[in-house]
Amino acid sequence: MNWQQTGPIRDASRAGDYGRVIALARAEQQMPQSQLGQACGLSQSAVSRLEKRGAGAYSTDILAAASAHLGFPPALVGLADGRGRHRGPVNGSDSDVNRRTFLGGAAAVAAAPLLDALPDPADTTTGQAAALRLSTTAYRRLDGTTPSRDLAGTVESHLRLIQSITHNAAHDADRRRLAAVGSEAAGLAGWLAWDKGDHGSTRSWYGSAIKAAKAAGGPLLAAYQLGSLAQFEAHSGNSAAALKLTSRARRSLGTLRPAVADAWLLTVEALAHAAAGDRRSADRALTAARAGAESLPADPPPWPWVFRFDAGKVAAVRVTCGARLGLADWARGDDIGALATGHAKQRALLVCDIAAGHLAGGRVEGAFTLTARALETGLHYRSGRVIERVRAVRRSLTTSSPPRVVRDLDERLHDVYL
Repeated sequence: MNWQQTGPIRDASRAGDYGRVIALARAEQQMPQSQLGQACGLSQSAVSRLEKRGAGAYSTDILAAASAHLGFPPALVGLADGRGRHRGPVNGSDSDVNRRTFLGGAAAVAAAPLLDALPDPADTTTGQAAALRLSTTAYRRLDGTTPSRDLAGTVESHLRLIQSITHNAAHDADRRRLAAVGSEAAGLAGWLAWDKGDHGSTRSWYGSAIKAAKAAGGPLLAAYQLGSLAQFEAHSGNSAAALKLTSRARRSLGTLRPAVADAWLLTVEALAHAAAGDRRSADRALTAARAGAESLPADPPPWPWVFRFDAGKVAAVRVTCGARLGLADWARGDDIGALATGHAKQRALLVCDIAAGHLAGGRVEGAFTLTARALETGLHYRSGRVIERVRAVRRSLTTSSPPRVVRDLDERLHDVYL
């Protein structure tokens, strides 16, 4: 089919209505929404909402996946127009629509390496960078339902493939695209190592991710990886290192940064202050993060965020900060949306933080009932990080006569070797 000459699809593409482009292409192939959703990692209802979105913001991952599955040129959804080569202002309604479609205004400039990694006529790797990046995104989503110990080997093999293809790339532009893909995959490897409790490998992988992001020339990706390492250091109690990394992330972005980056980095800063025992600074950062998150548009998250950052995630960070600071009124699970955010392993960590809040308030039975729930999740996913957090909550209670719920937890922990 000559997609470019199809009137309705061409018109929808020019208007920036990429949801309609997808709907028309899907109808042409008589493909149900559920089948397309399965290919793109979406529910049928999510595909329906995508197709009705109009000229709004779209997830580049979903656009690329839909293009590949339906077989239409990526250019029809704004992915292959050579925009990665534009760094200055451009004129014309099509350009304005395309800038809004991705990140909007200055944030689109900050995210230029993402656009370089997507298929375009200048990509002499024949779309390898885009295909590899979609695989990385799929692995990131699998993390929510798969033990990290099962996924880590696959991700590391994926990284070796990226490195091999990068080594054989003929042009600098291709190597930059592939470096961005490699950075994302290395960051995922760092996250998985963290979940396994392997802190040495976590730092090594995040360091590789930062280095690759810089090689790609991407300030937004570099800031994301620096912030991810800062988050790890804050959770590990290394406040000074976390604050320094957060500062480096902000310098990497300069003035060209999307609002989500500001809000997210503020939560990382709050964790660092909590690790240092600085309640006032943590509260100030959380207040600013909440205000930023509440003002974010209800659109798919911009690259390199795969999952949406919202006020619920700020509430979850507040619970974690409260646990670190011993503030029972912060670390509680009622009247907030914190427990609705993240996947099962992340929620288990949050449950441990809420349990710490119960302990700070003297509610031992409630604390260890929650901790036992978190342990179940940790065992199910073989998560070293969750298990160690359960042990940390247990160590915080010192008594010569623990209640039955604590003794039951001790018996279970004695047989855990993660």
